[in-house]
Amino acid sequence: MLGSAADADDVLQETWLRWVAVDATHVDNPRAYLVRITTRQALNRLRSMKRRREAYVGAWLPEPLLTTADVAADVELSESVSMALMLVLETLTPTERAVFVLREAFGFGYDEIAAAVGKTPAAVHQIAHRARRHVEARRPRRSVTARQAEAAAEAFRRALETRDLQGLLDVLAPDVVAISDGGGIRQATPRPIIGAGKVARFIVGGLTKNDITLIVEATTVNGSPAVALHMDGELDGVIAMRVEDTHISGLYYVRNPQKLTYIASETPLTLR
Repeated sequence: MLGSAADADDVLQETWLRWVAVDATHVDNPRAYLVRITTRQALNRLRSMKRRREAYVGAWLPEPLLTTADVAADVELSESVSMALMLVLETLTPTERAVFVLREAFGFGYDEIAAAVGKTPAAVHQIAHRARRHVEARRPRRSVTARQAEAAAEAFRRALETRDLQGLLDVLAPDVVAISDGGGIRQATPRPIIGAGKVARFIVGGLTKNDITLIVEATTVNGSPAVALHMDGELDGVIAMRVEDTHISGLYYVRNPQKLTYIASETPLTLR
């Protein structure tokens, strides 16, 4: 819903505080009550985040979320939490996003969603239809198996570790798009880089011009293969990938340290 673990934690905390202050004997349906509180808190947070994004420095990417291998193996689930889909959801209004997530991800009925977002069921039905059509028109499709995606990610990891320009060109799709997010704290490109040659040269150039010790760790982020880059023992960033037709068609490089707090706490101590 939010694309931020920290904001999700805050919403859960706010929901819990409201729940414990309520006389449970007066609540006929605790599940519906909690869904309503959580959704409205999330909507408030989404509207606040929209304003923060307007002042954000450079490209914005969702906070990467470590996921297990079984999530990546479930194609439908992995697509629902992918970095690419999270970016599509950013183009929805807060209400459209809430309705879409409640309907598509959790299967709630229109009446229950209407109560949560403060709209009529008929209005929610229209919002859901509009949001679904918007997302489907922009949703990237992963046309590879989990094993093929892992193979492409491993080839990318090896090429990064050895600064192998040709290795990168071999695994990147011709029209690959690379987006980097430094949040104004770390260096990042202000606009997406498009094309295998430009992306490969940018990556290799950035790694070779610095005298650093680089460790590239394979991981799974948002249900997709990813790599965590450790430079001189410190986590520098996480690159999530979108793989289509056995080649990498999207790279999402999160360097903003404020978005790496959770991942940094879960990476192996030997790499930190």
